[in-house]
Amino acid sequence: MKVETFCQISKSGTGFQEQAMKSKISDLHLKFAEKTWKETFQLVRRCMDRPKDASKPCEPLVRSLERLQEVVNVSSMNTMKSRLEMIAKQQGMGFHITEATCYLTADLFYLEVVLLPCGGVEDVKVAPHGGSPVPSESFLQLLRLKHFVEFSMKLAVLFTQYNIPGDNEIKLKLFASLHFLAKDLEQMSHLPIPNANLESAQLPVDSDPQGDKINKGRIGCLIAGKEDCPMSIQFYVTQTAGMKTPDLQITDKESIVQAALVTVAVSDVTHKLQMASVIPQPPQLDPQGSPVFLPLSDSPYEMLPACFLLKLQPAIPILLSFVNKLSQVADVAIPDVDLQWAPLPKLLMSRSPSAKIHGEILDEQDTICTVPLPGGVMHRYILPGAAWEVPGQRGAVVDSIPFTHPAHVPPLLELLRHQCAINTLLRSCITSLCARTALACDHHFEVLPESETSFSVTFHRPDTDSLAVLLVNVSASHRITCTLFGAGLGEPSLGELLSTVMKKSMSIPVTLRALYNKLEEITSARHAPGPAATAEAENDHSAPSCTAVTDSNGALTTLSQSAAVPEDSFSVSSSACYAMSAKSELLPEINTSPAVSPYPFAPGGVFLH
Repeated sequence: MKVETFCQISKSGTGFQEQAMKSKISDLHLKFAEKTWKETFQLVRRCMDRPKDASKPCEPLVRSLERLQEVVNVSSMNTMKSRLEMIAKQQGMGFHITEATCYLTADLFYLEVVLLPCGGVEDVKVAPHGGSPVPSESFLQLLRLKHFVEFSMKLAVLFTQYNIPGDNEIKLKLFASLHFLAKDLEQMSHLPIPNANLESAQLPVDSDPQGDKINKGRIGCLIAGKEDCPMSIQFYVTQTAGMKTPDLQITDKESIVQAALVTVAVSDVTHKLQMASVIPQPPQLDPQGSPVFLPLSDSPYEMLPACFLLKLQPAIPILLSFVNKLSQVADVAIPDVDLQWAPLPKLLMSRSPSAKIHGEILDEQDTICTVPLPGGVMHRYILPGAAWEVPGQRGAVVDSIPFTHPAHVPPLLELLRHQCAINTLLRSCITSLCARTALACDHHFEVLPESETSFSVTFHRPDTDSLAVLLVNVSASHRITCTLFGAGLGEPSLGELLSTVMKKSMSIPVTLRALYNKLEEITSARHAPGPAATAEAENDHSAPSCTAVTDSNGALTTLSQSAAVPEDSFSVSSSACYAMSAKSELLPEINTSPAVSPYPFAPGGVFLH
């Protein structure tokens, strides 16, 4: 009885407290209903000026002020000053006012904003440490358009560039070293590129010069740094082939550019960093066409607890083997404290907005994705979890690559491009429209890893009741070869066709659509009446059941990755769905040609899984 009474009293007490709280809130609403926004701002600021803990302001009040700033229209000088002050504090910068000029300050630079009485912005200048203020058109336009979110993001990038760790002496030395690195990288970008790298003799007529510069240039496309933005390097670009369906709207050629900011960061180990240019004047090239550098021992340098960084934008899922190679090139370990290791397809899926919405992982293992193609054709791709869980296929999302010398940059970019090419191909079948089980599919495909740089796609052939396997080998970012396995599919020209389509479209679904189209053409030719068709059928019948064709040296014609692919050349017919059977059904067909094997670890073309 006492317990019940106590509970009733507690409940009534709780109800009374809620009633009292609602009453207080109503009273506050009535009290401040007639107050202007200016008075509300002043009240919040007065509360912030008298926090209980002087070391930090009251967080609820800070959030309240930020929300007020975001909803209030900037129409006066005072409101613009308040908005700039809030942005400066969010970035950890200082803020000072002298009449109509606001200063957003950091240790090695400051931003000068000249205001108009109406709240507009007359001028914006950026001043590096020891330098004169330089007008910044980009910051000026963002403030004039009142794009405060974009302004804050750009300021954060600039603050990161100048936010060099250490005391003032170390900061100035690191800033000077970064300056000399930028000068050397700019010189390297103007040096001629060897023909072996450009493969100029094999470039198609419709190649994109800008895309070739980004994908094959020694330094990619270098964008020189200015006072208001750090140096950046565009080193990889892909263009998706046009695919438009009711569920998927992609422009005919949608460019996706991978870039990196060049900056510095603190390190647990001291490194030799240049304090002058390490490129002799005039610049020279060695017999391999690479720039010649002066040894650091023959030029000024400093031992500093820092290293240079390529800050990747966006971050890239990278396999463990590539992470190790990147560390070996620069002789600086990539910190793995915050790296989350997982199979590569899961990393790619987690980085894709469409996959996050529509992705499906059955039993937390197999990844199943559906890709719509023009003409209403649907492909379904299965990536078995057990096959991709092997150590060689595990990676992590990396956002920065450390290095200590400008000579490290070209090989680092080549490794990053190689990984980006692998990611692009795998992403083409897992990010367009991921699994919706209600959707009917015309074709099913199983994607399996064969090595760290190759994978296979198993599918049901449209011309016969049997399976076939397409082996895709990505030996470098611009060297991609396709080899087809199956009875009567050993013709070299077919592999060359698929390699050409793959390099131009960088898409597995588009390539398989081209394959289906070609196989249907061959089938129609065989069944067509006439002496020519009969002779062709006899030749096909007398040919060996399968000849494995490989090109490990990448001798096939290399085409621009940004070149357009005619959509009608990739059409595929709609057919009934076939259930995928075990890959072992295909082994007798592949083993009929034991002379050539594309798998160094599987004699005779036998798959090891």
